[in-house]
Amino acid sequence: MKYLNLHSWEVNPQEAIKIQKDLKSNISLKKSFSKIEKIAGADVSYYKNKMITGIVILKFPQLEIIEKKSSVSSVNFPYIPGLLTFREGPSILAAFKKIKNEPDIILFDGQGIAHPRRMGIATHLGLFLDKPTIGCAKSRLSGKYTSVGEKKGDYALLKEDEEILGAILRTRKRVKPIFISPGHKIDLPNSIEIVLKCIIKYRLPLPVREAHIFVNQIRNNLTSTIDGIKF
Repeated sequence: MKYLNLHSWEVNPQEAIKIQKDLKSNISLKKSFSKIEKIAGADVSYYKNKMITGIVILKFPQLEIIEKKSSVSSVNFPYIPGLLTFREGPSILAAFKKIKNEPDIILFDGQGIAHPRRMGIATHLGLFLDKPTIGCAKSRLSGKYTSVGEKKGDYALLKEDEEILGAILRTRKRVKPIFISPGHKIDLPNSIEIVLKCIIKYRLPLPVREAHIFVNQIRNNLTSTIDGIKF
């Protein structure tokens, strides 16, 4: 799978923030697809100074896994809230480069436009991959919201002043909600609808959950035996 080369990843935090601001004008929050046949989930795990990325491709709406690819790389950027893509982006793109079944939609474990500069990992990498992307985060990074109903599908809008950044979505009855925000080439109503179609038995949409399981399996294999000692 090919992707665009929009900028260098070898930057300092101040340069990274400028890049985010410069890219903001390229974001599209309009639905750009007519049908979905394949959907992807992406996640990252860490082991010492290594970053493990997993991409899982599923048929949609059947949600059957058809491809998995991974990438293991060194960590070259510090952990700074709001600049996650500069830490994880190169590894995620390296994994996507191996993908043969190109997805129609990509779900990320992270933010879309619900970000101080509207450039969460789903948005930033959506621009690189030129694909519709959705951020599915477990916690809030930006914006305010009111209480959410207890039923599956209930949601409250996530706002900053009058700007709508996303939604706090209840994916299972009386289970802690998740934060959904459009990344790129998709709007919020379609983001919510697609996420709900990917909820099977768990809080997280299945593509993201399967990617999470995948990277942890790889991590466990890395840590299971070192010099014959299990960690």
